[in-house]
Amino acid sequence: MAQGQTRESVKMALDTLKTNKLRSGLTILGIVIGVTTVITISSIINGVNNKVADFADSMGSNVFWVFHFPVIGVRPTTEQLTRKKLTLEDVMALRTLPHVVAADGGLQHVGQFRVGAVSVKYNSKKVAGTILTGSTAEVGDVNDLTFLEGRLFTEAEDERGAHVCGLGYDTWQELFGNESPIGKEINIESGMYTVIGVMDKRKQPFGSGKNPQDNQVYLPMGTFHNLHPEDKDLWVSVKYDDAKNKPLVEEEIRELLRIRRKVKVEAPDNFEIFGPDSLTKLWGDITQYLVIFMIGVSCVGLMVGGVGVMNIMLVSVTERTREIGIRKALGATKHNILIQFTTEAVTLCSLGGVIGVLLGAFITWIISILPIPLSPSLSMTWILIGFSVSCAIGLIFGIYPAWKAANLDPIEALRYE
Repeated sequence: MAQGQTRESVKMALDTLKTNKLRSGLTILGIVIGVTTVITISSIINGVNNKVADFADSMGSNVFWVFHFPVIGVRPTTEQLTRKKLTLEDVMALRTLPHVVAADGGLQHVGQFRVGAVSVKYNSKKVAGTILTGSTAEVGDVNDLTFLEGRLFTEAEDERGAHVCGLGYDTWQELFGNESPIGKEINIESGMYTVIGVMDKRKQPFGSGKNPQDNQVYLPMGTFHNLHPEDKDLWVSVKYDDAKNKPLVEEEIRELLRIRRKVKVEAPDNFEIFGPDSLTKLWGDITQYLVIFMIGVSCVGLMVGGVGVMNIMLVSVTERTREIGIRKALGATKHNILIQFTTEAVTLCSLGGVIGVLLGAFITWIISILPIPLSPSLSMTWILIGFSVSCAIGLIFGIYPAWKAANLDPIEALRYE
């Protein structure tokens, strides 16, 4: 019997919508806008979160980075900037830890980018803004570098400062096109260096444009020191054996470096340890504000929609006062009338929720085919939240009109014209 009453109430609600199409459409407009906002913004956030996670994964698996001051999400203090630099001896010591499979120390030099400035040359071809990177022979193992051709330098080549190098993908393309560069000499600043390897493309975090890391030349650390002895900010990368050992490895790295850097027991670390998850955590902190903004905008739309629903339901109660009186005279209880009008309000709002979800999905699809680096992805969680909230709005804002209808005096209602 209750199911029959519900079906009859839904049918009456739909009949009301058909009778007053424009008024009903304007009534649920706020609900539609609120739910559409939730679906669209959550899809964009979800897509960008996936991009950030993929980019973090591309930076290496089971990796820790160590630097003498924090570089992610924090403005370094004067004390942090003036800390003692990490050294290659620290890198060698880290390689002795039981769960460490590779450790690398890297230095980078980027020349001033301006018109006419040239970092690398081959015959008549030139490349500007190239990143010169000095590393140990374990850089490939730590960063999971893949080679299109050739190899990386060896420890022996590093020790003697050999004039050999590996090229990033874009640097190779600019200088050689599709021609093999292996064994050929290129001019880097003031010297000639033999190309021994070409790296594959690095992942681009957003969009399909070029990754600056692909315009790069890898040099042995000893060779790099001869070129730029002034660069001393060593960036240490440590790869460990298994993700389950992450807390243990982090603690071992911290303990070893505190001993080597003579940090007192009561003093804080004078270095920073972080990993790829630091990027995702930073982005998560940023998206918290986007979620708050999304909820704020959605609440405005939903509140407006709720007030509109209450308004149309009150008008509906007034217009159908005589009908309510007849129903009560034929035996309908307060509960029957309350259920009928509440169901109508919830049906009205749920219809707005469905339209909002469909419109949000359509906008998400439109954004996904546009040539912009967002790659939105629908979130089933937010779809359910948006639809559920729209139904809850109908329940909350439909209670008073339903209560008013249920408490009409049947005799007065029958007299109403």
